[in-house]
Amino acid sequence: MAMTASAACSITAVGLATSPAAAAPAATAQAPQAGQSCTAADLGTRHPVIKTSEVTPTITHFKGWYVTSGSTGTQTVNTSVQTTISVSVGLTGNVEGGFAVETLGKVGASLGLNVQVSYTSTSSTSTSVTWNFGNPGYYGLYKGTKKVTGTYGSLNCNRIQQGDGSWALKWIEGADTGSYTTYTTLEEGAVRCEDKVPASSIMRKAQDLLDCGSATATAKHPAGPVPSAKAEAAKARYEAENAAKAEKSVKATGSPAPATQAALNCQSAVYKIDVPGKPLNWSAPLLANDGIRLRESTFFSAHLDNWRLCNVTERNGVIEASLWNWGNGGCATIPANIANQEQAYLTTANCGEDDLQRFYIYRDVPGSSKIGVQNKYTGSMMGHDRYADGELIRQYSSGRQDGTGTYTLTAV
Repeated sequence: MAMTASAACSITAVGLATSPAAAAPAATAQAPQAGQSCTAADLGTRHPVIKTSEVTPTITHFKGWYVTSGSTGTQTVNTSVQTTISVSVGLTGNVEGGFAVETLGKVGASLGLNVQVSYTSTSSTSTSVTWNFGNPGYYGLYKGTKKVTGTYGSLNCNRIQQGDGSWALKWIEGADTGSYTTYTTLEEGAVRCEDKVPASSIMRKAQDLLDCGSATATAKHPAGPVPSAKAEAAKARYEAENAAKAEKSVKATGSPAPATQAALNCQSAVYKIDVPGKPLNWSAPLLANDGIRLRESTFFSAHLDNWRLCNVTERNGVIEASLWNWGNGGCATIPANIANQEQAYLTTANCGEDDLQRFYIYRDVPGSSKIGVQNKYTGSMMGHDRYADGELIRQYSSGRQDGTGTYTLTAV
């Protein structure tokens, strides 16, 4: 809708072509808190905890524009891209699965903002702003939003020793952390150098891109576009930063073979990773393009269902280890080329120095051998879609909320 820009600036919120913004506070209303009790069924699940948040007004599109006394009224101005904001959660840069949605829902609820909770981005191409100019002057036409960034951790269920020496299952802050980016509803408007606007507003960010105080702002000028040196400099900084991030992302998401490890320091104990109270357990693949599946142990299992914990460390009661398979000599891993996907399958590969081959193990109270298993790199919990012979073990960002991500580490 066209609006009149008078002595004071004006703005309007515009809908996005992509999915609508939503804070989704209801989705996080029943989320657990650190220190609350959990059950063995929760060992294979996780929930986000927001550690930091920062809200930054950001201009996505901008154009300097002169309006003369003969060119007032409604005009449609094509603005240029200043920056593009993409919604992301975690190292993979995707928004897949319940954990990412819950994370962004918590961000929106904690800040009291409606933010995007599914993958989308602001426009990366020029877009137009239609405005009704009531007065001549030097204007900055813009589209902008509030960029929301920060870091998160995860709450995991694990055993905790209490002050009296007894043990209990509690929600604790797990070992994995990550960062997120999202944004609020897109706004568009027009602002002049002389307009009084709030210091931390989107309008002020747009006003900062005008060459106020320069000869451009005060000189006679034909109606129409006016180059803004400040806007061009800001765009150049964004493009340089974006190129650096893209290069870093390519390096991070590539799938080179892990560095060969001369020897693993494995514990002597051998385990089966069972479905509690049932005969099926994790069995490693014989073929390189297959995954770890639920199988029943038989005479012909050939140690494919036998696992050792290697290079074990422990921090705050949480074990970190590589899972070495006795049958094929490989280590459990998420394939690098699909690590960013919800429900990517678990397989084995040549053991190496690779966070995709490292797992956090959350344990039940002493006397119980129930565990939850989390991949260090992706942060996802291991589980299976249904209990069936041959069913693949997969990663689920929030785990399996029905308890099918809880396993038993049974000594052989």
